[in-house]
Amino acid sequence: MWLQIAFTALLVATVPLSIVWVSADANKYRQLVFATMFLTFDLIVFGGFTRLTDSGLGCPDWPGCYGAANPFVAHADISAAQALLPQGPVTHVKAWIEMIHRYLAMTVGILIFAQLLIAWIKRRQFEGAPLYATLLFLFVCLQGAFGMWTVTLKLQPVIVTTHLLFGMGLLSMLSWLASRIQSPYARLRVTHDALRLKWLARLAWLFLVVQIALGGWVSSNYAVVACSDYPLCQGVLVPPMDFEHGFSLWRELGKTAAGDYLSFAALTAIHWVHRNFALLVFVTSGYVAFKARNMSGLSSIAKAILLLLLLQLATGLATILFNWPLPVAVAHNAGAAVLMILLTVLNYRVQMPVDLRRKK
Repeated sequence: MWLQIAFTALLVATVPLSIVWVSADANKYRQLVFATMFLTFDLIVFGGFTRLTDSGLGCPDWPGCYGAANPFVAHADISAAQALLPQGPVTHVKAWIEMIHRYLAMTVGILIFAQLLIAWIKRRQFEGAPLYATLLFLFVCLQGAFGMWTVTLKLQPVIVTTHLLFGMGLLSMLSWLASRIQSPYARLRVTHDALRLKWLARLAWLFLVVQIALGGWVSSNYAVVACSDYPLCQGVLVPPMDFEHGFSLWRELGKTAAGDYLSFAALTAIHWVHRNFALLVFVTSGYVAFKARNMSGLSSIAKAILLLLLLQLATGLATILFNWPLPVAVAHNAGAAVLMILLTVLNYRVQMPVDLRRKK
């Protein structure tokens, strides 16, 4: 089974590897990094789709599906589980969604391993790349472990949320690496005014990480429906909330640490914190982008961040007001991933003191 799954992932990985190989760009390593970043973004978006369609246990074992390499072979077991619980977590569609997510995750792992090999073979050509590539490989292995625990621990919220955070962290690391190797002189256009933004840009990135964690906590606890109006929640500004149980980390899905069922007030606390912290992210990221919008080397990124913040606000509101429509919820997750890329690139470009001195 392991070999069959690995072969499937390797087969999928040959597509981006072939595209990189035949590309006109002489720097194949750079193209490989961009291809890996693109597929990691796709993986995060499809992971959100997997979570939002309740397909995380579409195959209740790992790495295969009922001990098989794909849902075709496991057809009888899936049919039996679906007949036993027609509205349960196991259906043929959900099994395929979950397994496609796993195949894509392994494909990303293969591409990062390819980066590792190239970086060490050509370590004299790519300064610092071998160590960074090794760190990426170790990180994606850790991410794979959390993917396994997501299934084996039956969607325990803290594991699901950490899995999402590590996915975003991997995307951020790849974005930083892509910015670093895109051009050794790309950052020199940034002016001294941009340097004053570096600490605020770091703070905006950190707030985004916290907000993504809160969003993952909302999704993994199915707390979106706790507030169906905005800006009020349940018709009031501050509804009844249970923060103690809502933000208790080590517990089963839908239950408190003591094993009781999670109250609606706990779900309300989870939702309420996420929606209000979003305002802080909107203000900090918006301020950074507004200040950078006319700076050389930052203008296009800053304007993209401003536009994306508005789109995130719109999709977030639509998710609440229209009772969690799947396309909008997936778009909201994708927007968070794009915002992570943009803020990472902006942070890279404002870390400039050495290069500016060289330019002088």
